[in-house]
Amino acid sequence: MSGEITFNDPWWLILLKVLAIFVLLVLLTLFTIWWERRVVSRMQNRIGPNRVGPFGLLQSLMDGIKLALKEEIIPKTAHRAVYWIAPVISATMAFCAFAVIPFGPMVSIFGVETPLQLTDFPVSVLYVLAIASIGIYGIVLAGWSSGSTYPLLGGLRSSAQMISYELAMSMSFVAVFLYAGSMSTSQIVAAQEPIWYCVILLPSFLIYVTAMVGETNRAPFDLPEAEGELVGGFHTEYSSLKFALFFLAEYINMVTVSALATTLFLGGWIAPWPLSLWASANTGWWPVLWWLIKVQLFIFVFIWLRGTLPRLRYDQFMRFGWKVLIPASLVWIVIVSAARVVRNEYSFTTQQLLLVGAGVLIAFVVGSWVLQIRQQRREEADIREAARELAKPFDPYAGGFPVPPLPGQEFTYRSRRAMAGATVAGSAVPAEATASAPIDGVPETSEEGEKDA
Repeated sequence: MSGEITFNDPWWLILLKVLAIFVLLVLLTLFTIWWERRVVSRMQNRIGPNRVGPFGLLQSLMDGIKLALKEEIIPKTAHRAVYWIAPVISATMAFCAFAVIPFGPMVSIFGVETPLQLTDFPVSVLYVLAIASIGIYGIVLAGWSSGSTYPLLGGLRSSAQMISYELAMSMSFVAVFLYAGSMSTSQIVAAQEPIWYCVILLPSFLIYVTAMVGETNRAPFDLPEAEGELVGGFHTEYSSLKFALFFLAEYINMVTVSALATTLFLGGWIAPWPLSLWASANTGWWPVLWWLIKVQLFIFVFIWLRGTLPRLRYDQFMRFGWKVLIPASLVWIVIVSAARVVRNEYSFTTQQLLLVGAGVLIAFVVGSWVLQIRQQRREEADIREAARELAKPFDPYAGGFPVPPLPGQEFTYRSRRAMAGATVAGSAVPAEATASAPIDGVPETSEEGEKDA
C-alpha cells in the first residue's frame, strides 16, 4: 500500500471513471437530501417524506424534476450574463473537486488494472482547495448580479466566510503534510495504514471538521443564505433550474469535504478495526463500502448540527474563525513541527514524545485555568464596582435635563418648587427670581395640582 500510483488508463476507462463519479455524486445528493429530511423529521418528532417510492426514497428525484419544470423569474435589474453563469460555476467546481479523491485500491476493470481514482498528482490537496475557492465565486457573483440588496449582502458574507474559514482549513492540513511527507491524496491514505491521523492529529481533525461546516455554508454557519435575516441570501432572486444547481452544488460540496476528511484523517478507503483483521478487507471492491460508510458518517454530522444548533450571529461567526480557529491552528502547527524536529534530530521515541506532549498539554490547561480565574475575578470586581455606582442616589436633573434611571438605581423625586433654584438651561437662577416665574415656559402649579399630577 505504499509507493506512488501511476495512472496509465486508456481513454475509454477515463471516460468511464468520469461518468461513474458524476453518477455517484448525483445519487449521493439525492440520497443525502432524503436522509436529511428523514433524520431531521425524526429529531423533531415528525414523519418526513414517505409517499413517493419505498420509504419516500424518490421524493428528492421528484423535487428535482419539479424545480426543472417550474417557471423561471429573472429580475429586470439583474446582469443577465453573470446571473446565468454563477450557478454553473458553483455546480461545475463541485464536480471537479472530486477528481483526486481515492475510492479504493487497484482493481481490474474489463481486464485493465487501475486504481479507483480518476487522477492524482503531488499537490492534489492544494488542487481541492483551489477548486473550492473558485466555487465561492459562483455565490459571490450570484449575489452581485441579482441587482438586489439581500443577495448582495449574502454574497459579501460568503466571500468573508470563505477567507476566514479556508485559512483555518488550509492550516489544519499542514500537520497531515508533515506526517505523510506528501500532498498526494493516495500517498496520504497509504501513510495511515498503521494508525489514522484523526487519532495522532486530533486537533487538526477537530479544526478541519469545524471549518468544513463554515466552508459549505451549512447550519449553524449558513450566514450567506440566512432566511431570518436575508430572505434567502445569495439565491433569493433565483428560481427553477438555476436554483436547483445551487442546491446541487451545496450537497455535492458536503460530500466533497466529507470525502476529503475521510481521505486525510480517517484512512480513506482503509477498513476500520476490527475489519482490518480480515485479510481481504482492503482488497478488491470492499474498500469502496468502507469509504462510503465513512463519508456518510460525516454527512450525518452535518445533518445533526442542522437539527440541533441555532444559527450564529455574524459577529460571533467571524470572531470564532479569526480568534479561535486560526490561532489554534498556528499553535498546533508549531507544536507538530517541533515534535517532528525533536524526533528526527534527537532520536526521541514515541513514548518520550507523548510524555513531553502530555507535559505541554498540562501546562497549557493549568495556564488557561489560571487566566480564566484571573479574568473571572476582574469581572466580579467590575460587577461590584458597578453595583456600588448603582446604589448611589440618582438625580434625574443633575445634568439639567431629565433622564430615566438605570435598573437598580434609586430615583430621587424633586418637585417643581424644589427645582426652582436648580440649574436651568446651563445657568444657576436664584430661588427669589424664580419663585413666581414659569419654568421652561410652564406656569407654576399649586400644591393641589402637584398632588393631582
